[in-house]
Amino acid sequence: MIQSMILGIKSLNFSASVVFHEAQKEVAIAEVELQGVGLTASMAAVQPVAVPAETAPVASQNEAKKGAAAVGAAGSIIFGLLFNVVLFIVLPLLLTNALFVYLGGGTIDAHSANGAWYANAWAWVRAALHPIRPSVAFNLVDGLIRMTFFLIMIASFSLLRDIRRVFEYHGAEHKVVYTWEAGEDLTVDNARSKQRQHPRCGTSFLMIVMLVSIVAFSVVKFDSLFLNFLTRVLLIPVIAGVSYEIIRASAKSSAQWFFSVITKPGLWLQNITTKEPNDSQLEVAIYALKESLKLEPAAELA
Repeated sequence: MIQSMILGIKSLNFSASVVFHEAQKEVAIAEVELQGVGLTASMAAVQPVAVPAETAPVASQNEAKKGAAAVGAAGSIIFGLLFNVVLFIVLPLLLTNALFVYLGGGTIDAHSANGAWYANAWAWVRAALHPIRPSVAFNLVDGLIRMTFFLIMIASFSLLRDIRRVFEYHGAEHKVVYTWEAGEDLTVDNARSKQRQHPRCGTSFLMIVMLVSIVAFSVVKFDSLFLNFLTRVLLIPVIAGVSYEIIRASAKSSAQWFFSVITKPGLWLQNITTKEPNDSQLEVAIYALKESLKLEPAAELA
């Protein structure tokens, strides 16, 4: 899971770097052309010129860039982990706890001795943080709040043009995988007719994670709010592992009806996280799959 996260962030950073440098070149070329300089001169102005005498400085610059990229990737991973822990673990747990405190007692006693608004607010927070031992209903509400946050985030991101393009490549990936699983030649024509929702997508994986977490947190529970939070963090590898094995088993199990039911919400969600790709994006997905299959000794490429 961590390896996939590192690889994904490095790939995104690489893609962003390529696009950024290409955009810089286009701007530089446009500026030179506006000044009346010919196309050849403009390209020479933006293309790096090889100077043998400066080989060492260029090499050191490349090493510095690689180091900066590694630091940036590490920073992105740390920020992403903290952001996800706060948004998908801390806030849902606190909101659910406050909701059950309110529903359980009928009201929250939030009046302080001096009656000041800030004192009343602090008294309300303290009352809402009174720990509730998680039950199945507690974890179901916690999971629904978590999924609501996820849906809002994904739906918001899908409105961005660049993210929508990423979702188009996501759809291309699924179409090509379907083509390969069907044993057909990896061509654009074959891939174009396939559906873009796949039951073993990471989106379906996240939905199964929610279901497994509801069960796991209903078994492992404490009367301490901090311990319940710590449990949710420490059990992430276990829940992720169990969810992965469920997704993996769905590909070859005879009980297809069962796995079809539990992966159905993930397929619905993929209407947001995948978009219909064009032919050039399908070509990219085909090339990527072929390169990946080269890592498999027994793979037969189409």
